[in-house]
Amino acid sequence: MMSSLVRGCLTTSLVAEDDITSHIASPTEDDPVRDHTKLKAFDLADRLALAVYKHTQLFPREEIFGLTAQVRRAAVSVPSNIVEGCARNSEADYLHFLDIAYASCREAEYQLSLAARLGYLDVEAHREVSGICIETSKVLAALLRSLRQ
Repeated sequence: MMSSLVRGCLTTSLVAEDDITSHIASPTEDDPVRDHTKLKAFDLADRLALAVYKHTQLFPREEIFGLTAQVRRAAVSVPSNIVEGCARNSEADYLHFLDIAYASCREAEYQLSLAARLGYLDVEAHREVSGICIETSKVLAALLRSLRQ
């Protein structure tokens, strides 16, 4: 049922969309709030934000209000919007905030690529943080796709 899927929280990785319904937990009348901590997408988004902060510490000082601030803002926006979406009461709002989280993740992905091409991230750091970013965007895209079916 669509409404139970939209209200639910994904608790494990989305390998196959057929398995999604077995990983959804709907909020109850007693506890109408979705628990963002049960979402694989939230766990990944949180890891992304931490990794971005770690790896941007060595960006050039002149980028503190430029690319450093932009990529950090985008990375923090991903878990923040997942949390806000889970706290909303309507299914439409939940999806809206997941959409914003997905878009912010893709934005961070580009900014990390730019930082690597500018020489601000070494190959290993870029591989680590972009891997988390790509996995997060894939999980968010699969979650959104499953909720819209």
